[in-house]
Amino acid sequence: MNANWPEGPAIAGPTCAKAWRYDRWFELRLFLNATTPPCPPTNPFKSALAAGQPQIGLWLSMADAYLAEVAAAAGFDWLLIDGEHAPDDLRSTLAALQAVAAYPSHPVVRVPQGDTALIKQVLDIGAKSLLVPMVDTAGQARAVAAATQYPPQGVRGVGSAVARSSLWTGRADYMDIADDEICLLVQAETVTAMQNLPDICAVDGVHGVFIGPADLSASMGHRSDPAHPEVQAAIDKATRHHRGQRQGGRRSSRPTLRWPSTTCSAAATFVAVGVDVLVFANAARQLRARFGVDASVRHWACPPRKMPPAGPTDRTCPLQRTIVRHRVDYY
Repeated sequence: MNANWPEGPAIAGPTCAKAWRYDRWFELRLFLNATTPPCPPTNPFKSALAAGQPQIGLWLSMADAYLAEVAAAAGFDWLLIDGEHAPDDLRSTLAALQAVAAYPSHPVVRVPQGDTALIKQVLDIGAKSLLVPMVDTAGQARAVAAATQYPPQGVRGVGSAVARSSLWTGRADYMDIADDEICLLVQAETVTAMQNLPDICAVDGVHGVFIGPADLSASMGHRSDPAHPEVQAAIDKATRHHRGQRQGGRRSSRPTLRWPSTTCSAAATFVAVGVDVLVFANAARQLRARFGVDASVRHWACPPRKMPPAGPTDRTCPLQRTIVRHRVDYY
């Protein structure tokens, strides 16, 4: 029991005293919340996309908060924290969000899949912009959009009192503005998704469609070749046609997005120009090559020397018999 709380004169018994003190604390909290100035919805990334302003960003696949802050200090418009193909989990995503919070770069979180419970957790730790992969139909897009909205518009679970997103009730009007702060981007990565792109773009709550060339190229029969003319033609057609199409009798403000690119397409507003792990890997190889050494990637178990051919008495580890080289073309 806290002696600093005054006891009510008409209340007797320890249970009643506790109840009285709790009521006074609750009234005080309501008073503080009532006197806190309302905070308008803030998502500059969402506003920039709606205004058609090109947003240049970097993919974060290192799964390291320290390097996320380094990338934020470089001044990109946005940074994508990748939870699909990078080894990120909820806690590492939280650490990355905290690391970049002091910088103008806007964090976008890619979840592994459109799971309602996972989306709820990612939003609660403070993400305002989400990228959801492998959305092939309008029905899938509607389900994902519902996961980002509180009832009655959606199905997002209410737990803002203990969430970073509301500053732990520090934002008194969070429940009133939360839905408007969310920016939902979905990925069209298959032939089926490209065919359903008009219907996906028409879903309320979807603010952008991101066309991923790696999976799309595989779906089109050109695996590991996202630069294939057919793949690029399909992406260009989608970005130019669907960005300004009319849907439901009104002009759509939902941009179509693309990646990778070294230049800004006239029809794309959300452009990724690199991946942190590949920026480092390529720079490290180039640095090594400057000193006259072959910078090809070798397996850790492969020494840089020619191995004898395998034979009945050869006891060399199989990994040591073959020098593994590869060239990274994935973006």
